[in-house]
Amino acid sequence: MKTLSSRVSTRRAFLARSAAATLAAAPLARYASAFSHAPRNATRILVGTGKGTTGPLGPSGSILTYPWDAATGTLGAPVLAASLPDSTWLEPSPDGKYLYVASELAQFQGQPTGAVSSFRLRDNKHGFQLQLLSQVNSVSAGTTQCAVDQTGHVVVAVDYGGGSVASFASNDGHLTSATWSEHYDGYPAGKAPVPSRQESAHAHFASFSPDNKYAFVNDLGWDRIHTYRLNVVDAQITPSGQCNLHPGAGPRTLHFHPNGHIAYCMDEIDSTVTVLRYDPSWGSLTPIQVFPLLPPNSAPLTSTGCDTVLTRDGRFAYFANRGNNFLFSCHIDPATGKLTAFDSDPRSTTGGKTPRNFRLDPTERWILVANQDSDQLSVIARDPATGRLANTAHSVPCPRPMCIVFA
Repeated sequence: MKTLSSRVSTRRAFLARSAAATLAAAPLARYASAFSHAPRNATRILVGTGKGTTGPLGPSGSILTYPWDAATGTLGAPVLAASLPDSTWLEPSPDGKYLYVASELAQFQGQPTGAVSSFRLRDNKHGFQLQLLSQVNSVSAGTTQCAVDQTGHVVVAVDYGGGSVASFASNDGHLTSATWSEHYDGYPAGKAPVPSRQESAHAHFASFSPDNKYAFVNDLGWDRIHTYRLNVVDAQITPSGQCNLHPGAGPRTLHFHPNGHIAYCMDEIDSTVTVLRYDPSWGSLTPIQVFPLLPPNSAPLTSTGCDTVLTRDGRFAYFANRGNNFLFSCHIDPATGKLTAFDSDPRSTTGGKTPRNFRLDPTERWILVANQDSDQLSVIARDPATGRLANTAHSVPCPRPMCIVFA
């Protein structure tokens, strides 16, 4: 493990302690009320685009903005919001003032790392442009995702290619260099359940507990979720445990239920969802259900799980699958958090190919899908009362979309 020290000013420490105290005093229900950072009247989306996208709107990896009309579920013509070498993941701050972006690069600023950038989110008076505030190196290659804690002071970024994680302090949207980092070992040589995907550790997703006490990192290559105690003052995280999943699961993402006691881990490699019980006393995660998404007799490794969406009321869950390219709709048991499929055919269209990311709009009447390999954004209607999705989609062009956020 590699540790980097940073000097914390008295003013910054005071502000961070104040923010932490405020969050600690708030009831857990506050997490549910802030389940989506997006404003209910959002009129635009931001889309991060990936490698190999060049065209009239900018170089590969540009961030695009599309006008959004929630009344009709339609997207307007895109405008360039910012140019980056790669915009794999977009993460707004809890107050909606800033945007953090993970860039899945092999080299940045002469170092063999990916990058994390921060922007100020600007309103329509400025043409919805993003104002660059800072750019910093991650700690190894392939920075695939980043997350921001509830105080807005701590940013954690994960490196898929390098199998590592790092934390950064954010001061008014400006990132420091890494304050802490760790490189994972992965399975011992020759012991990986799926050698073609788990030849080494692959940190894929960072998240924070609803009480903002812990951070979690999904390691696809090692079949485990690493748990860390969060220190908002120093913007560091301290290892405190791990949750081992079934061999060959390939944990990709982690999303907490609005009740704050249940989490859903999307297992990429075998297209299952592991339902976990969260214990806030220790920050531990305990598997209570493994839910399969693929039809029987599906070919292994050709269809992989990708992403998760939960409704604000906690009644419904949706999961995206790539390869077979479907959205899977589930009911959530209000007592246990366990999943059941909608009916005999819970799978519906994604509107395209390879759904890298998808989001429920703030009205919860529409789902937007970033279909990476068909170069399109797809809009799918949803019935908020029943939770059912339409099996048709309206799509607009977008060059290799990777991540969608409402702003």
